[in-house]
Amino acid sequence: MATARRLGGGGYDRAMPHIRLIEPDDADGLLKEEYDAAVERADKVFNIVKAMSLRPEVLKQSMEMYRAIMFGPSGLTRAERELLATVTSQINECHY
Repeated sequence: MATARRLGGGGYDRAMPHIRLIEPDDADGLLKEEYDAAVERADKVFNIVKAMSLRPEVLKQSMEMYRAIMFGPSGLTRAERELLATVTSQINECHY
């Protein structure tokens, strides 16, 4: 957990948490399969995907859920789903 410490002048210095990421060149097994699928989808592996690299089974399940939400049967169009994801990210101050 990150903590903040008081600096002179009234500001705060926030400790930045660090997440170890496995890079695509170092991936093997299930993680390599998931990274290869990411490259096929987007021509790269985004950091949001790499953030789950230590738990490839969780990454796989997360991507399955994403595909079900974005591409599965729904009363919403693909554009509406993307718009909802974008608005939700904005409200949550998430850059993804």
